[in-house]
Amino acid sequence: VRLVESGGGLVQAGGSLRLSCAASGFPFDDYALGWFRQAPGQEREGVSLISSSDGSTYYADSVKGRFTIAGDNAENTVYLLMNSLSPEDTAVYYCAAGLRVTSLNIDEYDYWGQGTQVTVSS
Repeated sequence: VRLVESGGGLVQAGGSLRLSCAASGFPFDDYALGWFRQAPGQEREGVSLISSSDGSTYYADSVKGRFTIAGDNAENTVYLLMNSLSPEDTAVYYCAAGLRVTSLNIDEYDYWGQGTQVTVSS
C-alpha cells in the first residue's frame, strides 16, 4: 500500500496550492480518502475527506469555502485545491485512506502517506 503526497511548497498569503495524493495497493474505489494536517507542536487535524464510491465530501470548518477536494478514480488520485491560504494553514499535509470512514477521526483511517510540507508566508 502506498499513498504519496506531492504539491506542497512555499506560497505567500492569499495564494493557492494544489496537493496530490497518488494511491496504490488497495481497492481505491472502496475507500474514503482524507486530507489531514499537522502544524509544529499541534495535534494532527482533519481537513477534508471524499468518498471514492459516491464522491461525497466533507470539510472542516476552518477550510470550508477555501479548500476543495476532488478524486480521480481512473488515476487513483485525490487532490486538495487550497485557495486563499493564510499562515495558519502552514503544516505538513497528509493523505490517508480508510475503508470504514464516517468522519475525519484519525482512528478511522487505515493507511497514511508521508506528508508534504505547506508553508504560507505573511
